[in-house]
Amino acid sequence: MIVLQINVAVNTTSTGKIAERIGLVIQANGQQSVIAYGRKSPVSQSKTIKIGSSLDIKLHGLKTRLLDRHAFGSIIATKKLVHQIELLNPDVIHLHNLHGYYINIAILFAYLKKVNKPIVWTLHDCWPFTGHCSYFSFVQCNKWKTQCHHCPLCKRYPESFFIDNSYSNFNKKKELFNGLQNMVLVTPSHWLKNLVQQSFLSTYPVKVIHNGIDLTKFVPTQNEAFKNKIGAQHKNIILGIASIWDRRKGLNDFLKLATILNNTDVIVLVGLPNDIIKTLPTNIIGMARTESMDELVALYSMATVFINPTWVDNFPTTNIEALATGTPVITYNTGGSIEAIDDATGFVVAQGNIEGLKMAIEKIKALGKNFYTANCRQRAVALFNEKERFAEYYQLYHSIIEQSKATV
Repeated sequence: MIVLQINVAVNTTSTGKIAERIGLVIQANGQQSVIAYGRKSPVSQSKTIKIGSSLDIKLHGLKTRLLDRHAFGSIIATKKLVHQIELLNPDVIHLHNLHGYYINIAILFAYLKKVNKPIVWTLHDCWPFTGHCSYFSFVQCNKWKTQCHHCPLCKRYPESFFIDNSYSNFNKKKELFNGLQNMVLVTPSHWLKNLVQQSFLSTYPVKVIHNGIDLTKFVPTQNEAFKNKIGAQHKNIILGIASIWDRRKGLNDFLKLATILNNTDVIVLVGLPNDIIKTLPTNIIGMARTESMDELVALYSMATVFINPTWVDNFPTTNIEALATGTPVITYNTGGSIEAIDDATGFVVAQGNIEGLKMAIEKIKALGKNFYTANCRQRAVALFNEKERFAEYYQLYHSIIEQSKATV
């Protein structure tokens, strides 16, 4: 069996790492894994196909900025990809994020409908069923249920500076994405599954497969030296981690929280650019993004609590990474973020409730982190083992292949 995955990245960022780990499961079962990707190229254990060039991505970005025609650029790059897919002749095509300035969805889906191969599509956000945005809950917009138009997020990712094409984009996506005979949708959260079933993709079967992590690497550790290295000795560490920090990920909320914390607490934020790090108050330690697994594990393990004040999210892996290292989680009541924890492993707080965040921190401090550690680890082992979760994809491949054969 040959499985081709298509994603914006491979073995970096959350979706790229998910694609990589699914590839490892495919290979562990003696099958061939191929990943086609648009940007960023760390070493992968799968065979890889690079889609387009850096110039192509820039031109696609320009088309998005000027015309709001995201995912309708990269014409030559996508035609070349289609030719490579024909030569590869995969048994299953597994789609991930198709936004990111690297692929033309009109060309891709015309090909997919022609060849009628089994398709799995993991939806990592809401972009596949909107006319523009990847998340709409931040502005409480429900136009996606009927017809997108006059998009309130037009100047947000994928940004368009002058034109709002959300109306035509919505209709075009609806036309392109429907009509495939052998496609199963996967969502990492029940929250997103519920949205999909209210969208124009509701005719497809939807399966929930939670994200998983490597539980042999994300384990509780003792690392006082690292704590001293970052200048947080003798402090309760309140940890936040994100690939891109902005208002939607809760950066402003951390800044507000810093003003009401006790002097025994310090916030550590990972993934910040240098210009923001320089402006932080004294009780926030800013760190650049790290790809080091050892550093991430040390950070999670030394934290008293991990806080995820995200305003838009599907099923963030940071929550389960924290749990696996024995660290309780506080998250806003946002999307599928709350599905990672239960009453024994953390707290859910209303969006924007800074006092609520502080109260939850104080409750955890009062009982002590060790009160939660065993439950956090047990929940991660029981529910978020990547070998078990990503094996569900392998089983799904076989199921959809058999189903495809039966309909021929």
